[in-house]
Amino acid sequence: MLSENNTQIPADLAEKLQQLSLKYAAMGQDMASYLEGLLQADYLTYWDYIHLETLLSLQNPRTAYPDELIFITYHQITELYFKLVKHEMAQIAGRVPEGPSTGFTEFFTQRVARINRYFEILENSFTVMVEGMDKDQFLKFRMALLPSSGFQSVQFREIEIMATDFALLLDDPQGEVAGAPVSRQYDRIYWKRGATELSSQQKTLTLRQFEAQYSDRLVRLATDYQTKNLRQAMLMLRQENVLTDGLMAGLRAFDQRVNVRWKLMHLRSAVRYLHKSPEAIEATGGTNWQRYLPPADQRRVFFPELWADAELANWGREL
Repeated sequence: MLSENNTQIPADLAEKLQQLSLKYAAMGQDMASYLEGLLQADYLTYWDYIHLETLLSLQNPRTAYPDELIFITYHQITELYFKLVKHEMAQIAGRVPEGPSTGFTEFFTQRVARINRYFEILENSFTVMVEGMDKDQFLKFRMALLPSSGFQSVQFREIEIMATDFALLLDDPQGEVAGAPVSRQYDRIYWKRGATELSSQQKTLTLRQFEAQYSDRLVRLATDYQTKNLRQAMLMLRQENVLTDGLMAGLRAFDQRVNVRWKLMHLRSAVRYLHKSPEAIEATGGTNWQRYLPPADQRRVFFPELWADAELANWGREL
């Protein structure tokens, strides 16, 4: 192919131009106009691509204590990793309705490996919270954060919902709301126990704020994921006898990372900063961390079929 000035256009470039022409023609668009736009566009820079200045402007401590910057930045990083976890889970869910098609088990396994990698990074980085802040500073700047709390991380709640059947997140999965619509089951979800006033046992402002902001969103998500959460995907593969040892190992690791290791990390942090003999200091928002954080007390398990009875009996006590 020759250009307007009779120079030879390389074959690979000519092929790409032909492919672009067909692409835009199929959409009723003029390829030349898009190429003109490309000529006029400036080069992309790293700082524009990741919105660096905007990103660095999002850390806004409420006090003058230097270590508050560590606290807010770490939580923002955590939420970004949660976003990546949800991204992988949504991809798995998107392929569940297709059934155990060729390649789904491998795809599922690869995505679970990614999820575990994200949580491994978060787990290893939690020393930033446990050991990386001055305790006296924390106990002072935390009072300016009331009633906000990490309890209000909606993305973590969404990860739980996308992972397993909603009934397994209830205080009593076999109780009176078993089999009821998600909107009714939602009132019995386990984590509400941890957001009660330590003295009156009434809902904290932290919980009331969270419910007002996110309850409808969580109920919609739980309803949508009833048949395509990770547990349902796993059960589908098991029924078809294509559930591999590698995938089972990955799901077991995910179950333990979220329901044991991640919560133990938070418990270590709470003990370091909030424990004061003879009484414990209330967490931000008045959440009852002594009752809410210990995994042996919560006993949340996403995939109970993948664990032996002895393992379930010692859940949260052994790693």
